[in-house]
Amino acid sequence: MADLTQEEWAKLSSEDPNGVVLDVRTPEEVEEGIIGDAMNIDIYTGQAFVDALEKLDKSKNYYVYCRSGNRSGQACAILNSLGFPNAYNLKGGILEWEGELN
Repeated sequence: MADLTQEEWAKLSSEDPNGVVLDVRTPEEVEEGIIGDAMNIDIYTGQAFVDALEKLDKSKNYYVYCRSGNRSGQACAILNSLGFPNAYNLKGGILEWEGELN
């Protein structure tokens, strides 16, 4: 797992043809807006979260964010423990995001 600044994260995720943006916030938080065309898997769903991650393609690069960067850091650690080699955490989460939201 790597913690990336907003600038690093935005540059890498936008230029990565093998990248997937993953939002690990709750559905209520997602209603406030998402970054790009992010896929949402709520980390608070426990085993269902792990089960959903296990269905993802391990050859992809995952750019993970949440509200503040804490849950996404945890999600990156879980991804790594499940055998996903490339998980990148957005430091500061969406709270510090200065780009557009969809």
